Amino acid sequence: MSTIRVQTTQNVSLEYEVASLGDRIVATIIDYLVLFAWLAACGILVALTIGSVGQASPALVVIIIVALVPYVFYDLASEIFFNGQSIGKKARHIKVMRLDGTQPQLGDYLLRWLLRLVDMSLPGVGPLVAVITILANGRGQRLGDLAAGTTVVSTRPRQAAGALAPIITPADYVVVFPQADQLADHDVATIRQLLQKGLQHDNFALLNEVANKVKDLTGIYTDLPDEAFLRTIIRDHAHLAATQG
Repeated sequence: MSTIRVQTTQNVSLEYEVASLGDRIVATIIDYLVLFAWLAACGILVALTIGSVGQASPALVVIIIVALVPYVFYDLASEIFFNGQSIGKKARHIKVMRLDGTQPQLGDYLLRWLLRLVDMSLPGVGPLVAVITILANGRGQRLGDLAAGTTVVSTRPRQAAGALAPIITPADYVVVFPQADQLADHDVATIRQLLQKGLQHDNFALLNEVANKVKDLTGIYTDLPDEAFLRTIIRDHAHLAATQG
């Protein structure tokens, strides 16, 4: 699986696994199934309404509008309100992220949504444009991502060896938070376990709670996202322990 390396505004280098094309296709299929189920339910309601009143009515117009609005705005609303994930993306453990490692803003999501018409819905081409673009650029970006400066990454924990597997940093590694040496080894082991648990279950409240606790213990102030902060603290502690030991 390919990876991308992003440089945050605090000069912290982070590496993410790009969501595979297969995961994105499966996520899209799941989202389409959700939308088709919604339209089918609304279609049944329309049929029942026509059967009861025998003609068009204001209630029928309302039902049609209620059916179409979620269908049209599903992708945009899902990514805005659910941390860059639709139902399909959440099922496949992938999410939208900016290339600088930050959370996309409303304008970014809007660009992705508008260009989805070109990526996914050109007559006679369908999603072929998106597939070719994703495969060609190496960063998992379709046209909407290229315009918005976003990509889709995997949220699965990258350490298959488990939360307590050793971390080895390169000799030229630059420590971002020297205060990490205030943490005991068992503290960092706990942080790693909770980080892995939070990512596995998309429990962002847990990540925020752990990050705030670490900041309280160390006196660190940072605007880094919680996941990036915790990963950096873990690497910093491992490097400091190795060089001072």
